Amino acid sequence: MTSMADDVVVTNNEDEHRYGARIGDELAGFAEYTLGQGLITFTHTEVQDAFEGRGVGSALARTALDEVRDAGERKVRPLCPFIAKWIERHPAYQDLVAPH
Repeated sequence: MTSMADDVVVTNNEDEHRYGARIGDELAGFAEYTLGQGLITFTHTEVQDAFEGRGVGSALARTALDEVRDAGERKVRPLCPFIAKWIERHPAYQDLVAPH
């Protein structure tokens, strides 16, 4: 799945276990994850300084979580503080979080 937030294009690189966000030809940010039985764990999200404030992090979170929801196979473990905070601020995604 590809998502666009303004000029941010997000794609899932399953081989590298990370979502990448591009603006034009440049990698603006990424969200790394690991997969387990019935679980996707987001471990780290990073946005390059030059792209701060352009919706890159939100585009990464929304695209990744929408894909998890659409697949319906996994719950989310948000170890990454950014993803955890994003879910907290967007209640419609809280049902994806795995119980502790």
